[in-house]
Order: sequence, then structure tokens, then C-alpha cells
Amino acid sequence: MKLLVLGSGGREHALSWRLQRDADVREVVTAPGNPGTASVGRNVPLDLSSPEAVLALADAEKVDLTVVGPEAPLERGVADLFRRHGRPIVGPTRAGAALECSKAHAKDFMARYAIPTARFVVCTDLGSALDAVSGRDFGFPVVVKADGLAAGKGVTIAATRAEADDAIRGAMVDRQFGAAGSRLVIEECLTGPEVSMFYLLDGVTAAFLGSAQDHKRIWDDDRGPNTGGMGAFAPSPLATADLERQVRQRIVQPVLDGHRHTGEPYVGFLYVSLMLTPTGPKVIEFNVRFGDPEAQAVMPLLEGSFASLLGSAAEGAIGNASMAIGDDRTVGVVLASRGYPASSKGGRVISGLEEAAAVAGVTVFHAGTKFERGHVVTAGGRVLTVVARRRTFEAAVESAYLAVDAIRFDGMQYRRDIGRKALARV
Repeated sequence: MKLLVLGSGGREHALSWRLQRDADVREVVTAPGNPGTASVGRNVPLDLSSPEAVLALADAEKVDLTVVGPEAPLERGVADLFRRHGRPIVGPTRAGAALECSKAHAKDFMARYAIPTARFVVCTDLGSALDAVSGRDFGFPVVVKADGLAAGKGVTIAATRAEADDAIRGAMVDRQFGAAGSRLVIEECLTGPEVSMFYLLDGVTAAFLGSAQDHKRIWDDDRGPNTGGMGAFAPSPLATADLERQVRQRIVQPVLDGHRHTGEPYVGFLYVSLMLTPTGPKVIEFNVRFGDPEAQAVMPLLEGSFASLLGSAAEGAIGNASMAIGDDRTVGVVLASRGYPASSKGGRVISGLEEAAAVAGVTVFHAGTKFERGHVVTAGGRVLTVVARRRTFEAAVESAYLAVDAIRFDGMQYRRDIGRKALARV
């Protein structure tokens, strides 16, 4: 098989890296890719905002299957276009992508199909949003979410009325998230441990791809502003076989049934972010692609032919196929640039990559990097994810941070507590 992976981040490096390891994969092309994906295949320049350009590249490269990494091409309808032209692709249509691309749509969908989630209200103007956080309906803390895509930063958990008002005005008046904040979802704040579950859907059935727990806040002990993710570990000790059965029956199957009934079968990844509340698991949000940095933690654990399973999903024929999930444990630590998540500066030379990769069980996945004058340099907020796969979480934590110590670039910041929750749970 020859595969095309769309994207340029850490998730896409992990996907390309894992697919390249399959015996039935002849070549992996990543577009536009990064220095990490160049080491496991071939990079090709591409404007991901143009579905037509993506289709033209798939035709020119004569790929057997296209795998969509980020959500933005899905929102623009790349999967719709591919299916109209009979080209296999792993990724939902625009209708399916709305589960992530519109928080309001996702909440309405969950209400329609009785999928357990937090109580909520959708607000389209400043007055109704300010009224919703008065404390009468949800109390405090209360959650304020931008409706559209905001790079993982459009959610505020407001402890007070003043914080909630500031979040609302920031989104709707100051336009911190652009058009994504013109409509808001206000919802109750669920309590309990969080866990993420990953599935591959073929329109009718689903294959379980594992679980993980990520770390959204920028600083240790879950302090500071939300980010796209500062690290992850897999599998989650919370993800029991019983929990997986509940999620499959009460959440994933209704997603499949709901989209099939509308004539838009859901084909692609489904990332279910859960809060394990005292009354049972409830959906915090859906993502319509693999997570980042969760993909970096989960991909090393998948055993068997990942490419074949993806091909079966694109053909609507997963059936009873599945991926075996190894018994090892992974811990992934994100190395970010100074100023992230508010801002970042690129062009900082990165050293120690070979030394880090030489640590037992470690793989370094690239995200915000590029080649410049013969060096790998920073090119974004989240720069690298250092992942260690070992037999225990203790060993994975030790190896991951040993590898982190080998890497240097000006302004490097990272959390020092990734995996601590797994150790406590174990």
C-alpha cells in the first residue's frame, strides 16, 4: 500500500511513523509534513485548506489510501470531495466533522440521541450568555466554550461570575477566538477523573484503538491556561473493559446510528473525551481525529497492521477486525517554546535529538519544527513530544525525562509531572 497522511504536527508524525512500520506499506507520503515525517517517508508541499489540491495530490501520487490528521481539512469537506470521486479516505464528511467543529452542534446531537453529557445552553448573543452564567442554572464553577475551532484554547472553567463574564466578553466582544467565539456553549462543570477513548469507525461498526490521559494546563499540577496538550500517558488505568463496553454502547454506537440515519455514515477516527462522574461516564467533547499528543502515546502500543485496518474502515468493512494493544506503558512529554500558549518565536536551533532517541524505548516525535540552514529549528508553540515505551509507568516516566534532559533549545519549557497521575492510580 501507498499512503498519504495529511498534516504537519506531532500527531501526523506518529501516524506516519506507525504506518511505515507495517509490512504491507510500501511508502508513506506526508503533506506537508515536518522533519520528523521526512525521516519515515517523503514530504510533499500542500495547501491543506484546499480540498481540490489535496485530491489532486492523491491522484498525482496514485495513493491507495489517504489518512486525515487535523480537523480543519475535514471541516472544509475534503472527505466529501474524495468520496464523490471514489477515492478511499479515512475521515468523516463535513456533517460528521461538525461533532468537533461546532460545540453547539455536538451538544444538540448528544441531546437528540441520548448520549450522556453535561447540562448546557447555547448562546448566540452577549446578553443571553451573561444571563446564563448568573449562577441560577449551573452554579460555579461553570464552563464557557467557544462554539467553533479554537486550537484547543476556547474553553474556560470559570470559578466565579467575574471570570465567566470575562471569558464571555473575551470571546464575543474582544473576538479572542475570531468567528469561533461568536456563539458560546455554557454548561455545568462536571466532576471526576478524565479519560480519552479512541475508536475507528466505518459507518456501521467501530474498532477500539486504546485510551490515554492528557495534560491540558501549561504548568505542573494542572495550573495555568489551557493548551493544546502538554503531555499524555497510555493506556489510562481508568479505562477498564467495563468502561469500554459502556462507552461503545452508550456513546459510540449512537454516533454511528445517528449519522447513518441522516444518510451521512461516519467513517474515520472518533476521540471521546470523558468525565467519569459519580453518575457514570459523560462526554466532555468529541474530536473527529486522533488527539495530539495522545496519538504519540497510543501509536507505539498498537500491534498488527494498522494500515489494513484503516483501509477496511474506508471501505466500510471493519467487521470484527481490531488492533491488538500491547501490554507496555507509554509516557509522552511535550517540549514547548517560550510564551506558549499565548505566543511563540521560531528559529531556535534544537540540539540533542539523536542523544534523546538513543534512550531505551524512546521515540521523539516532531511537531513545530523545520529545517533551516542545515539545522532542525523550532517553528511553533509545541515543538516536540518525547515518548517512552516501557513495561511500567515508572520506567516510562524515567526514560522520558532522561531523554528530555538531552534536548536543548532556547526558551524550552515543559511539565515535570507527566505520568504522575498514572503512578498514583497504579
